[in-house]
Amino acid sequence: MATITFDTLKFVTRLKESGLSENQAIAITEAFRDAHIEAEVATKTDLREMEQRLIIKLAGMTIVTVGLVATVVKLVH
Repeated sequence: MATITFDTLKFVTRLKESGLSENQAIAITEAFRDAHIEAEVATKTDLREMEQRLIIKLAGMTIVTVGLVATVVKLVH
């Protein structure tokens, strides 16, 4: 999966601006970063790649199915 960037300095600054102490802001930022790293989050790029793989597989299965149906029709007639 793709890496998602996380600006910890900006996050800490925003928390401090909202009234939290620097220690609180740093602790929350580290906890959020750790949780984010452990989560397996799919990006839009990941989803597009998966979509392309599914389209290719579906096309392949469709071609095989059409070939099988054509073969059965030839055998029956």
